[in-house]
Amino acid sequence: MLRGAGVSPGIGAGPVRTIADSVPEPPAGARHAGDAAAEKATAQDALEAVAADLEGRGERAAELGNEEGREVLGAQALMARDPGLADAVSTRIDGGTAAARAVFEAFGVYREMLAGAGEYLAARVSDLDDIRDRAIARLLGLPMPGVPESDEPFVLVARDLAPADTALLDPALVAAFVTEEGGPTSHTAILARTMGVPAVVALPGATELPEGTPVLVDGGAGTVRVGPSEEEVAAARGVASARDSLLTESSGPGATKDGHRIPLLANIGGPRDVEAALANGAEGVGLYRTEFLFLDRSTPPGDDEQEAAYREVLRAFPEGRVVVRTLDAGADKPLAFLPPPGEEPNPALGERGLRLSRVHPEVLRAQLAALARAAEGLPARLEVMAPMVTGVEEAEFFAESCRAAGIDRPGVMIEVPAAALRARDLVTEVEFFSIGTNDLTQYACAADRQIGGLAGFQDPWTPAVLDLVAMTAGPAAEAGKGCGVCGEAAGDPALACVLAGLGVTSLSMSAPSLPLVRAALSRHTLEECRRAAEAARSARTAGQARTAAREMLPALAELGL
Repeated sequence: MLRGAGVSPGIGAGPVRTIADSVPEPPAGARHAGDAAAEKATAQDALEAVAADLEGRGERAAELGNEEGREVLGAQALMARDPGLADAVSTRIDGGTAAARAVFEAFGVYREMLAGAGEYLAARVSDLDDIRDRAIARLLGLPMPGVPESDEPFVLVARDLAPADTALLDPALVAAFVTEEGGPTSHTAILARTMGVPAVVALPGATELPEGTPVLVDGGAGTVRVGPSEEEVAAARGVASARDSLLTESSGPGATKDGHRIPLLANIGGPRDVEAALANGAEGVGLYRTEFLFLDRSTPPGDDEQEAAYREVLRAFPEGRVVVRTLDAGADKPLAFLPPPGEEPNPALGERGLRLSRVHPEVLRAQLAALARAAEGLPARLEVMAPMVTGVEEAEFFAESCRAAGIDRPGVMIEVPAAALRARDLVTEVEFFSIGTNDLTQYACAADRQIGGLAGFQDPWTPAVLDLVAMTAGPAAEAGKGCGVCGEAAGDPALACVLAGLGVTSLSMSAPSLPLVRAALSRHTLEECRRAAEAARSARTAGQARTAAREMLPALAELGL
């Protein structure tokens, strides 16, 4: 059994078909024949042909009903036509470099910039590689990289998938996607969910699976079983079908079997994510990541633009609450207009989140003012929280800033162990906590979440992390204040039950995870959740905690979990 990250739920089985290797790197030092003007024209023609081909693929994708595919491919075409990129290619050709090598080197500069610009932009590297390979293939007369042809359903395996490949795939033939790279925000994940194709990403060694090997993919569990028997495939399909039926029947507010309410909220990055949240029954927004409004800019967004983006989300949940996280810049989300005061060898431990906002208070004031204006006259409950809060003095500063702007529901994220350990002090300053389990695990285990080799330490089932959650939820409950979880842990159905048992009062997750978490909670009483939480905290390792908790949550089996 191989294990990666499930990003699109469902069961898919079939033989492995791999995408051809990328186009080989043109030799270093390759020179053209001496006619730079002709060489530049050849290079620009190749880039334009790639752009036109991508646009054409986008139109065909739209004809197949994949509008999002058209948008993605259109964005790729814009990359191919980027004037800065064209200038970089021309400069190298003027220096004597052959067109193919000039394209390779120019793309390399852009690639390095994206790869170092944080999780969201790093997910666009595969898009850039695809454009580069297509242009070089044209220049060198090589076969165009792409998806293999097949007359029977297959599981597509690749290092990563480019939008140009995935947008035109026939879901009737592609049983599942499996990639070595990628993440929840990669285009592979986005398009897989759009197409309804099961997908597992970040699976080490996936491309080493021999061509034609039969595999069984569970896009919910994030697993790939190699060489399954017919009985195992049939059983998996039966479980998936039964699970789908149960999820269809599961609706309404989040609650345990005995009626203990646990509001289920959605994590979003902007208004474009609202539709999916509503479709999956979100009762509100538990984490509005406002940094996506600020990325890729040389100056902050204007007041009116911010107000409109916030108001659109608030308007979508008239009966619910919307928890907005103020700008979380720094570390893996650097911004050109908010540079750290100095060089930071480890940005994750540097001036990020509220720390950086205090260095640039005018940006925080503008954002809080825009949020206050956006909520005026709307029935939704606005709550605003600060990221990367460590101590009580920061919580006090943020709460005062919110109230000065007219926001009466300030909160803080609990991502730093120091904050969890002294939650009793912080709770006197704010109205609620929201635990970010991804960063809390990172800092509790001293394991940078950007380093793949440390992935084993990034397990929210780690008993020490569960202890920190309990140490946060307890003081919040005593003070009569809320304590939610908005990290990926909330989207794990078994862990969601444990979090409820630890005293967490709401759960926020990516929209597709909501139905399964709702179903898991509704099948267990609060007492069962508490026993599962106690068993997990009593374990010595993350694996043992997971096993111990599941033994206390017998109804998970009904959901095939």
